[in-house]
Amino acid sequence: MSAETHGSIARHGVPEWVWYVGLPVAAGVWWLLYNQLIPFSEWVTSLFPVAPDSHTGEAIAFFVYDVPKVLLLLTGIVFVTGVLRSWFSPEKTRAILAGKREFAGYPLAALLGVFTPFCSCSSVPLFIGFVSAGIPLGVTFSFLIAGPMVGPVGLGLLYALVGWKIATIYLVFGFSIATVAGFVLGRMGLERYLQDWVRELNAGPPADLPDERLTLVDRLKIGLEQVREIVGKVWFWVLAGIGIGAAIHGYVPEEMMLRVMGGEAWWSVPAAVIVGVPMYTNAAGVIPIVEALLGKGAALGTTLAFMMSVIALSLPEMIILKQVLTFRLIGIFLAVVAAGILATGYLFNLIL
Repeated sequence: MSAETHGSIARHGVPEWVWYVGLPVAAGVWWLLYNQLIPFSEWVTSLFPVAPDSHTGEAIAFFVYDVPKVLLLLTGIVFVTGVLRSWFSPEKTRAILAGKREFAGYPLAALLGVFTPFCSCSSVPLFIGFVSAGIPLGVTFSFLIAGPMVGPVGLGLLYALVGWKIATIYLVFGFSIATVAGFVLGRMGLERYLQDWVRELNAGPPADLPDERLTLVDRLKIGLEQVREIVGKVWFWVLAGIGIGAAIHGYVPEEMMLRVMGGEAWWSVPAAVIVGVPMYTNAAGVIPIVEALLGKGAALGTTLAFMMSVIALSLPEMIILKQVLTFRLIGIFLAVVAAGILATGYLFNLIL
């Protein structure tokens, strides 16, 4: 964090008691707003002269629901990460995760992603928080991949749809892809391909304000400054990414996808991945499509490869990540994860 940032913190003239009272009040307001997102999106959609179950109505509801959801998550996660970062500098964090602990960080991050019920664009705020806190890049990628790909909602629906054996195989392969891909990306030394502002953010607190001297209010102020800095940089791209996702969500060309994925030709798996990448929905949204595709004869491996690409490699997610990663790093990330998805799709088609 820059000296200017700490200087701005020191100039805040708000009494300390306001921070102690304001924090639980703000947390309560955040929780209230988050729990009202569904009725809010339904109410806003009802103001438009369209049927709620029409393509346009679904796109509007999706956009109105997802924009405040992601921004609320981004604000809360960045604030908490900023406060925690005041205790653990990037250097300390890297030291904790070095050697064997760093190696263990990949499956642990993937496991955290498995138990995190976020879609891809909702996982991005936590990914940004991890990166800005100095967590090794490969470990953060393990979380980013596992979160949307093998989340609890998707797994639960998949168990109900295709049974526990296939769902368990999917869990194992999704977890393995997240762990191995994170490890491979971590070994490639890609930190230099982060955006400049992220690398500067990881510089840590300056020497003239050591973290041992910070009070709790100082740490809360640091968290607030982190929100202003990070959310201020990415909010527009959150809107743009979710806007694209909402448009695609409302106009899914299911018939075209059935023609592509209905057979078991060698090209069907990469074609399904290519079709899935421009799309955006969460696991709960894509699994009904998966059910329809399987019911009309689509190959299982091809369908699951499509599902993985939709929720782990979506175009809106890449647009939001562009504010943290350079195009080169995004390309490497796409290539490594796509290779794992292709391998999973081919294996499923081979053994089932």
